[in-house]
Amino acid sequence: MSLDGTREESRYRRPESVLVLVYTPQAEVLLLERRRPFAFWQSVTGSLEHGETHAAAAPRELAEETGLGGEGQLSFSGRQRVFEIDPRWRHRYPPGVTHNTEYEYRYCLAAACAVRLDASEHARYRWLPLAAARERAWSWTNREALDLLEREL
Repeated sequence: MSLDGTREESRYRRPESVLVLVYTPQAEVLLLERRRPFAFWQSVTGSLEHGETHAAAAPRELAEETGLGGEGQLSFSGRQRVFEIDPRWRHRYPPGVTHNTEYEYRYCLAAACAVRLDASEHARYRWLPLAAARERAWSWTNREALDLLEREL
């Protein structure tokens, strides 16, 4: 417990997250445009909650950010990446934490479809050809995951 009586762990995000690539067999990829701290494009992402596994976080984040859930096939790629947390987000993590571990998931849909966004988090979405999505994705981890997806499709 902290001095103010709150659980210390609940004040900060865990330095673990999921990246969920939403795609079709025709190599179309869903990207979401974030609102804050600046506008940029990304796949579905989100931090693990305290006590949550990455296997539980992936479908939760997918549903929260897109409204999708039972329409496609969700699978863990078996990959994880460690990256340096952007200084604009470090205040969200415990003091001294500078790196995050990201677990890569894939969600395959038969065809592109409409999604339901959380307007407080994302401004809009786009279905793009895989190469265009890779060019537009902001983070290197997202681009690397899309590179690997392209090789495997």
